[in-house]
Amino acid sequence: MGGLFGVASKNDCVKDLFFGVDYHSHLGTKYGGLAVWDGEFFNKEVHSIENTQFRTIFEDQLKNMTGNIGIGCISDSDPQPMVITSHLGRYAISTVGRIFNKDEIVKKLLGKKQMHFLQNSGKYDNTTEIAASLIDSEESFTAGIKKAQDEIYGSCSIMILTPDAIYAARDLHGRTPLIIAKSEDSYCVTFETCALHNLGYTQKYELGPGEIVKITADGYEVLSAAKSKMRMCAFLWVYYGYPSSQYEGMNVEVMRYRSGAHLAARDKDITLDMVTGMPDSGVAHAIGYSNSAGVPFGRPFIKYTPTWARSFMPQDQSMRNLVARMKMMPITELVNGKRLLLIDDSIVRGTQLIGTNELLYKANAKEIHMRPACPPLTFGCKFLNFSNSKDEYDLITRRTIRKLEGENADPTGYAVEKSDKYETMVASICKELNLTTLRYQYLDDTIDSIGLSCDKLCTYCWSGKE
Repeated sequence: MGGLFGVASKNDCVKDLFFGVDYHSHLGTKYGGLAVWDGEFFNKEVHSIENTQFRTIFEDQLKNMTGNIGIGCISDSDPQPMVITSHLGRYAISTVGRIFNKDEIVKKLLGKKQMHFLQNSGKYDNTTEIAASLIDSEESFTAGIKKAQDEIYGSCSIMILTPDAIYAARDLHGRTPLIIAKSEDSYCVTFETCALHNLGYTQKYELGPGEIVKITADGYEVLSAAKSKMRMCAFLWVYYGYPSSQYEGMNVEVMRYRSGAHLAARDKDITLDMVTGMPDSGVAHAIGYSNSAGVPFGRPFIKYTPTWARSFMPQDQSMRNLVARMKMMPITELVNGKRLLLIDDSIVRGTQLIGTNELLYKANAKEIHMRPACPPLTFGCKFLNFSNSKDEYDLITRRTIRKLEGENADPTGYAVEKSDKYETMVASICKELNLTTLRYQYLDDTIDSIGLSCDKLCTYCWSGKE
């Protein structure tokens, strides 16, 4: 996914910038970066965070950075911020999103003789560089951002740092959030509102879809009004968002409690000894289930965090599987002979869940029931870097559909809840994962838990409908 944070202050902004970006560490695994205008130059630091945390790398960099205005990011794709020199001047830029039609855009841009790109692994795949090139093709930052919004199919929220201001633009359809907040001497713009409270900021304004604003230490100015159509990623509440954050007025933790209650409302035919959440993103859903159903909440297994503290894990799938197995430690006394219900935010590939179930069965669990807190992930995301892989058959749903119908089977019918195809798919997944029962959250219950109307949410990965 990735996250953005920027701050413009009447005093030095570096400490706020550092902590503000650090509060986005749950959103990405590849790169962290800061860029500050020090009065003469853009002071930029970008480092890999695949093997260590953002804070441990950047804490030592702070003594070398000073300035009243800066931006930063956590990225799961590109090394950023980037510093650009163009006819618009010198600026730094960070983005969050995914450009699904990047090859088409790059081809069009390369048709202009003055345009070029740096290659990354033999492909023109740097989202931030592509966005900057689109912006530079116009005569102002506002016009350039609008150009990028119009050309990009996918999503792209943008933050630009100039010597005088921060330009912030929410994705054209509002798939990811951007929020402006104020402290005593500063204004900031953030993806996650969890970054605000401890830094002394109060939320003032949430950008609408496609809205462009200019931010200084004295305030903010709307440069381009919000669009009417919004398709915000519903998975922000289900999984990505930090519990204390809120988007469009809807808190993440509260949504997850509601989601768990919806799951419990459909479970009148099973007897349980304990309900537990897969740490960490399934815990709040499980608490909601427990409170509603009256089934004790417990922790029959614990995640080992001293060396694997992050909620995300390595990009390489084989290493992810190994780390998932090594992190989970069963508590035999709480598992032996028990009927357990597990809640996770989702089932993507299913490989990690198989390992968890093996641990619990070896500890003599009597039954293992599984309740994913969202519908089956049947379509690879085209708009953000979630459930997106080189092959959609990485998704357990698509592998199951292929097993049932063969290659190139149409998955659409399997996304229709309560249909024969849907029930057959779920039963097959249940058997593959060695579960006693498996019931996914219904789409209507997910939407109701969020509290926004369905026409404001993107549910493509579940429904296949844009």
